[in-house]
Amino acid sequence: MRTQVVIIGAGPSGLLLGQLLTRAGIDNVILEQRSADYVLGRIRAGVLEQGMVDLLAEAGADARLRELGLVHEGFSIGFGERSFRIDLKGLTAGKTVTVYGQTEVTADLMSARHEAGSEVIYAAEDVSPMDFDGGHPIVSFRKDGKGYEIRCDFIAGCDGFHGVCRRSVPSKALSLFERIYPFGWLGVLVDQPPAAHELVYANSERGFALCSMRSPKRSRYYVQVSASERAEDWSDDRFFDELRRRVPKDVADSVRAGAAIEKSIAPLRSFVAEPMRFGRLFLAGDAAHIVPPTGAKGLNLAASDIRYLFDALREHYRDGSDAGLEAYSKRALARVWKAERFSWWMTGLLHRFPESSGFDQRMQLAEFEYLCASRAASMSVAENYVGLPY
Repeated sequence: MRTQVVIIGAGPSGLLLGQLLTRAGIDNVILEQRSADYVLGRIRAGVLEQGMVDLLAEAGADARLRELGLVHEGFSIGFGERSFRIDLKGLTAGKTVTVYGQTEVTADLMSARHEAGSEVIYAAEDVSPMDFDGGHPIVSFRKDGKGYEIRCDFIAGCDGFHGVCRRSVPSKALSLFERIYPFGWLGVLVDQPPAAHELVYANSERGFALCSMRSPKRSRYYVQVSASERAEDWSDDRFFDELRRRVPKDVADSVRAGAAIEKSIAPLRSFVAEPMRFGRLFLAGDAAHIVPPTGAKGLNLAASDIRYLFDALREHYRDGSDAGLEAYSKRALARVWKAERFSWWMTGLLHRFPESSGFDQRMQLAEFEYLCASRAASMSVAENYVGLPY
């Protein structure tokens, strides 16, 4: 087989890149280790920056988003019974975010790729990117017991933190930066109206909590739990009792419990791999970086990687210039580290750490009070939350 770009990974970043390339007339094939149903079944983020919304429009995959996405002009942070709203729209000259689940984004991109007649090979086994340090990369894989090779110009590694692409890079060529947090988020998805019309983050004596949503009739809630906890040990009643204890009373009174559609624990990690380019192999999204979900940056960072990579590939094929490809890693990492900083800051502000002293907790409170009192501080949070410019 022969194509111009092989994309490894059919999550939202791989599908988005593939759709943009197809619309630009650049041949591409997507390989995915899992089945399409498995990919669609993953429950992930749901807050989209305007940059990602614009990219989905450019990819021709924004029709349902425009119809069903919830535009949010702000969010709230609670400390005990106190609550403070960050006015995103007012503090950023009109910028907002859109709540629209990653599962829906993936479904829309799958549909768009199907309509375009572009190829996704699901359940591809033993995927192996090779010879990407030279001029003629090859990706080998097995499907239904048969071996195949695809010759290509470039490989895009969009296969996540545990994927094969980063593992295929010689260790001496990588610098890894990581912080593992001593807790996770226990998340519950429930078919009940949200407790508030905007997201509510909360720091309480019992730990962090978040009231979010996927639609006007479907809510997504989280509570901080220790890294050793198991989701199956939490009944629905226990979860909602704990959630109500951690959020301000007016929010707690509006929480409507229900049977969990999905319940899982997500560990929290900060991770960056540098660089993000190795010859003709480019890493994007979770293959190169992970952020704690506190700042709603994971999916959005993947989108900015795809913005830079797509522009670079289009420039290569349309204009014969490799300037964008040469600059890809530096450009992407500059934005990655700023998002890492914001997510680290939000995580530190809102969570209770096992080693926290009374001094540490006073510092959290002082930070919250400064945020409430300073327009400049609120503006900084709003600017980062809606997404820094590409």
